[in-house]
Amino acid sequence: MSSPAPLVVMPGTGSDDDYCRRAFGPAAGAAGRRLLALSPDDDLVDGYLRRLDAAGADGPILVGGVSIGASIATRWALTAGPDRCAGVWAVLPPWSGPPEGSPAAASANATADGLERDGLAATITSMTSSSPDWLAAELTRSWTALYPGLVAQLRAAATLVGPTPDEIGSLSVPLSVVVSAADPIHPAVVGEQWAAAAPRSAVRRTTLAAWGRDPALLGRLAAAGWAEAAG
Repeated sequence: MSSPAPLVVMPGTGSDDDYCRRAFGPAAGAAGRRLLALSPDDDLVDGYLRRLDAAGADGPILVGGVSIGASIATRWALTAGPDRCAGVWAVLPPWSGPPEGSPAAASANATADGLERDGLAATITSMTSSSPDWLAAELTRSWTALYPGLVAQLRAAATLVGPTPDEIGSLSVPLSVVVSAADPIHPAVVGEQWAAAAPRSAVRRTTLAAWGRDPALLGRLAAAGWAEAAG
């Protein structure tokens, strides 16, 4: 019997592979899948795409991610086809098409502006004053680990042209989408439109408070949605 397809995942902007391992690791382990959590670099989008190409060269992989990671995963799957991709776990996709008007892109640019103008410590202080405790702690950790390259990563993410529903209509592999209520940065309508457009898809819903307390919930929901979409 062949082993399950490996799962290759990418974090959201300002996040890192540490978070991806906590979000997707338990679900991957429960299914006997090898997990590869990619870390961001300055060449954010093209760097991820090259590493996905390398990971899928020896056979189909499951690909997924959070926020901008979900967008890149879906973009790659559209061109990879079923010979290299077994499906997509798109968690909290941030926007479709051009980034203009997206809260996530605006937030990325605003954070980059703050880092360039005020430095890391002051930007973290500003962020923590208006964030839930769990998010403040998570971003303090990841921003500190990623800085100073974080600025270039934020700028690159904020220019990404995301997959559109029209494009997703040609997706040849199952798509699992996880959306969150009351998340101003990742509007649930984006993921719902992606799922409605895909030939084979499923949506799982959660809340900002729920996945904030338990990152592994995102992976469990994505796994359940993919199992439904794959039939």
